[in-house]
Amino acid sequence: MSLYIASLNSGSNGNCYYVGNDTEAILVDAGISCRETEKRMLRLGLSMNRVKAIFISHEHSDHIKGLCVLAKKYQIPVYITPGTLVCSKLTLDDKLVRPFKPYQEVYVGDICVTAFPKLHDAFDPHSFLISCNGIRVGVFTDLGDVCDGLTLHFSQCHAAFLEANYDSDMLNNGRYPYYLKTRIRGGRGHLSNVQALNLFKASKPAYMTHLLLSHLSKDNNCPDLVHRLFSDHASNTEIVVASRYVETAVYKIDAGVYSPEIKQRVFVKAIQTSLF
Repeated sequence: MSLYIASLNSGSNGNCYYVGNDTEAILVDAGISCRETEKRMLRLGLSMNRVKAIFISHEHSDHIKGLCVLAKKYQIPVYITPGTLVCSKLTLDDKLVRPFKPYQEVYVGDICVTAFPKLHDAFDPHSFLISCNGIRVGVFTDLGDVCDGLTLHFSQCHAAFLEANYDSDMLNNGRYPYYLKTRIRGGRGHLSNVQALNLFKASKPAYMTHLLLSHLSKDNNCPDLVHRLFSDHASNTEIVVASRYVETAVYKIDAGVYSPEIKQRVFVKAIQTSLF
């Protein structure tokens, strides 16, 4: 059974990521409106009725602002830590709230979701590793630095959403005030292109087929720049830049087989569907 992934939106204006199989799916974060989520899912040929859970990474508004309406309309369980729920000040129906703990496996049908802590300036932030039938997809955004947990989980992924938020020169020479620049690059803000690239080069598994670069800064990064930067080191991994304005395509992720003895990888063909 394959996994299908898409970014519905990625950036400081809203984040929402889709991971599903043939029968059920989850969303990680719900930072765009319910109406916009529905429109983008429809354009991709994805059904909201297949979404069986929403996992919330942290309480910042660009990750939760569409959550209440979406969860209520479709009666979708929301997996969120107690601390994040309190800090979010959301008014969710109690019967939809599902607390989770780090490293605890949560099953949504055949999909297994494991959260682990990350470095970010939120109360109780988490990244997620999603797996199904041996296929693993990571959602790794809003990262102040590369910690051991991130390195470990990234090295297991067949595909990943990975933050590449800013180009250091653009941030240093840009219009942001000093305090905001310090927050972004201060170890609990966001991951730079170089930090993300170093993780990719050092820890990318041989079977990784897709990398979706995520949460790019509008002012301090350039999609073409970061795509070129990663493509130079991609080998057989497809590099995709997730947009802050529109959904990506849907990507079909299958388990690859790697033979270190003959230095050859064999993949079930990955299929990119049309946007429309």
